[in-house]
Amino acid sequence: MSLPGHTVETPAAPPDARTHLLNGGSVARYRATLADGVDRIAKRVADADRPFTGVTPAELAPRITGVDLDRPLGDAGAALDELEQVYLRDAVWFHHPRYLAHLNCPVVIPALLGEAVLTAVNSSLDTWDQSAGATLVERRLIDWTAARIGLGPAADGVFTSGGSQSNLQALLLAREEACRDATGPEARRDLLPRLRVITSAAGHFSVQKSAKLLGLAPDAVLTVPTDAQRRMIPAAVRRQIERCRREGLVVMAVVATAGTTDFGSIDPLADIAALCAAAGVWLHVDAAYGCGLLVSPTRRHLLDGIERADSVTVDYHKSFFQPVSSSAVLVRDRRTLRHATYHADYLNPARMVEQRIPNQVDKSLQTTRRFDALKLWLTLRVMGPDGVGALFDEVIERAAGAWELISEDPRFEVVTRSPLSTVVFRYLPTGPNRHHADGANLHAREALAASGAALVASTTVDGRHFLKFTLLNPETTLDDVGHVLELVAQYAGRYVHERTTADLACQVS
Repeated sequence: MSLPGHTVETPAAPPDARTHLLNGGSVARYRATLADGVDRIAKRVADADRPFTGVTPAELAPRITGVDLDRPLGDAGAALDELEQVYLRDAVWFHHPRYLAHLNCPVVIPALLGEAVLTAVNSSLDTWDQSAGATLVERRLIDWTAARIGLGPAADGVFTSGGSQSNLQALLLAREEACRDATGPEARRDLLPRLRVITSAAGHFSVQKSAKLLGLAPDAVLTVPTDAQRRMIPAAVRRQIERCRREGLVVMAVVATAGTTDFGSIDPLADIAALCAAAGVWLHVDAAYGCGLLVSPTRRHLLDGIERADSVTVDYHKSFFQPVSSSAVLVRDRRTLRHATYHADYLNPARMVEQRIPNQVDKSLQTTRRFDALKLWLTLRVMGPDGVGALFDEVIERAAGAWELISEDPRFEVVTRSPLSTVVFRYLPTGPNRHHADGANLHAREALAASGAALVASTTVDGRHFLKFTLLNPETTLDDVGHVLELVAQYAGRYVHERTTADLACQVS
């Protein structure tokens, strides 16, 4: 409506703008456009002969910055042609058997079907009137996962964007539980600087990041040493708890890990759970990596003790072969999720709780949230949990074979054997050339990535540079592992030879 004497003109949309909206009149365009995209991706997947092209940021950036986003191409086919140049041609392909770098898995087709469905329907998993059945599907999957963990009938949880968000929410709940008896703002202000979180030296960096986001003291995270298998030492945890009590500090949580990023190590969960129970301390288990053991037909026992946790992080997009993102945080006592609840009159007013209307925003740090649970739902309905678990068992077996292969090769030094699918190792020059080991391994990783023939990760162990295989692809064979090892040895050996030659030249001069 316009005021008398005033005319309001609405700018007209471009003539074809409405044709791009998905609705009953555009389904033919929708089918054709997505089919074209799927065909192109399928061809790329089929033709990928290496995991990476080796492109550098300096080479790729001009192609992307040169795109004029204010001048549309007007055609999805033309946009896909352009996408080939700015993205697809140089994408990193996790499905390739010689991608051995990070915790990125190949994805299963039922999950890709779920991705296509959820993006088209575009449900938002915050309130019932935006998601209906999607809300109940997510809740059913949370109940299923909690049962697999063994958290008990009062358990609950919510899907998240990933392990870092799951860990953040778990520590938020732990902080609020620790502050329950701090009545009034002054008591809370006095308590917050005294809160402490105990984790291992091999734990995930998101614990420290979460502590900062939660307003804890700069020294709030206490790291305890690990044993020879890179597992948190329970006796060290007990000593830290006792020391904190003597010094008037409050341990708000112990964070144990079921699958450390570097080593795949699993902390002694049962022993740590017993310590936390005796001390009345919240136990969070970061099982972002190791959660695949929940469906393993042969290795579920490696998670014994996780059922005693107060909260657990799981990343389905690591070891359930799901597309990013697919994660969840689960709690033993659903009442603790109230610490994430805020009511807004326009969205989830408090009266909805009385009417028993399920709103997932009451549990989540996010408001608008994708229906990522659908991917896992379709995966379980098509493959079943045993099928997913068998794939995870395969990569664990392959990593065990890789560890043996490397440990028997005198050119390499290998770190502790992982119960999961990670192998940490390094090329080790002999004799007087040993001081070139760090440089040789860093060079080998960079040269390998530049070639695009394979991708491996790197880390530091006791201050020294190591390489890391993270095997999450059942299609990776020991022949693939052996081939990559030979490439590493070639690049590293060449580096050592060049440096030794240079050293000799300096000595002569």
